[in-house]
Amino acid sequence: MTTTLTLKSGTSWNDTWRRCLAAAPEAFRDDRVLNLWNASWQADGRTLPATGPVDGAPIAGPPRLDGVTAHRAVRAGLDQHRAWRHVPLGERRARIAATLDALAEHRELLALLLVWEIGKPWRLAQADVDRAVDGVRWYVDGIEPMLDGRAPLDGPVSNIASWNYPMSVLVHAVLVQALAGNAVIAKTPTDGGVACLTLACALAAREGVPITLVSGSGGELSPALVRAPEIGCVSFVGGRDTGAAVATAVADLGKRHVLEQEGLNTWGIWNYSDWQTLAAAVPKLFDYGKQRCTAYPRFVVQRALFDEFLAAYLPAVRTLTVGHPLAVEKCDDPYPRLDFGPVINAAKAEELHDRIAEAIDRGAVPLHRGRPADARFLPGQDTSAYVQPVTLLGPPPSSPLHHAEPFGPVDTIVLVDTEAELLAAMNASNGALVATLSTDDRSTYDRLAPQIRAFKVGHGTARSRGDRDELFGGCGASWRGAFVGGELLVRAVTQGPTGERLPGNFPDYRLMP
Repeated sequence: MTTTLTLKSGTSWNDTWRRCLAAAPEAFRDDRVLNLWNASWQADGRTLPATGPVDGAPIAGPPRLDGVTAHRAVRAGLDQHRAWRHVPLGERRARIAATLDALAEHRELLALLLVWEIGKPWRLAQADVDRAVDGVRWYVDGIEPMLDGRAPLDGPVSNIASWNYPMSVLVHAVLVQALAGNAVIAKTPTDGGVACLTLACALAAREGVPITLVSGSGGELSPALVRAPEIGCVSFVGGRDTGAAVATAVADLGKRHVLEQEGLNTWGIWNYSDWQTLAAAVPKLFDYGKQRCTAYPRFVVQRALFDEFLAAYLPAVRTLTVGHPLAVEKCDDPYPRLDFGPVINAAKAEELHDRIAEAIDRGAVPLHRGRPADARFLPGQDTSAYVQPVTLLGPPPSSPLHHAEPFGPVDTIVLVDTEAELLAAMNASNGALVATLSTDDRSTYDRLAPQIRAFKVGHGTARSRGDRDELFGGCGASWRGAFVGGELLVRAVTQGPTGERLPGNFPDYRLMP
């Protein structure tokens, strides 16, 4: 018998919005969020209608500034920077630590905003908040040796990030940048996360952290946030097309930059037999519908092992649970435990459906397709932003799924017969952030792993962006500029000795840490 689901009590968008108004009345109005610049909340910008991915209902939209106002915000950010860089480290540490305490206090509300705005399941939304808080605490506790002999930049750090990790990537970055002595400027992602970021920045601004938060189209704000002479560093997380335009701008200006771009992260299978371990890993690889920069959407499998691979993979992928992140059987039940909910919006879902259909028309073989009937939805809810998990064998070279990251719950499998074919297939996107090679023979891994063009390569286990002292970067076209993570994040946003060469991918050199 089918159970009719209901919304968990106290978690509606209206309930969540009322809690935002109570938690940070300076940053929210009844009908909109505000921009933060010149150390005050501004009711400017043009607010466009927005709908959430969870059920297609209206949510808060970003208040989009024009280019002229964005330049004014950047100039005000420079004034803040010139004052903040002289604040003693002890005081900066105290203010950042107080901000972290406030974020921890509002953990549940921040996580609930992530559910509504970008569709994260509750478990992963909480983890995003926790990673931001815990990660920055690591820097607060150990910042002194990282800053030894270093000074803040000449201007504020400009942050332009994708929507998928507002807390553990964007908020984490700006708080560490501020701890290092820089004022920070952040652009809200166009596709989601504006209310979560607004609340987080409001809590930081209360503690005197010099944060500017603005919204607007990338094309209109780029001259201010990327090219303005006041900017000391540009930090970007996003796709290769936009990243290439940013890279061209910063290279022309000789500006400090950190540009994390997408790549097709691959998982290779060669002379392998530990299928139980692989089966356990498969569901975790679908966390948040593979909408992560370190997701693995491609398996490259030795043809002779394909039958054994399928015997492990298919039962595992069939266990995935998909649906409304707040739908429960009884209104006071615990939050549901899902692998993923919607993709970021209905347009992205339509794009994925079209690419899947096109790949099949051109010869890809569908090995698995999740059934919408098995998903957990509320009665009558809009499901246009949901995509069931799909696995395709042999995407044709003409398909975008062959060479690009789908950023959705789509796995593709490529079969190979030789080690040369294995490496070529794993390097299909000219560089990646992470990769994994599953092989029983350690010497085989040691020989092949250095030829895989990824910053991190795991031996039979998934790699991630990492936290605390773990470094992060990319190979090939997946990264431009300074690498980050651990002390490298601090080095990327501070000035060291004259002639210093930072680890990273730069126009005139590449230096691994």
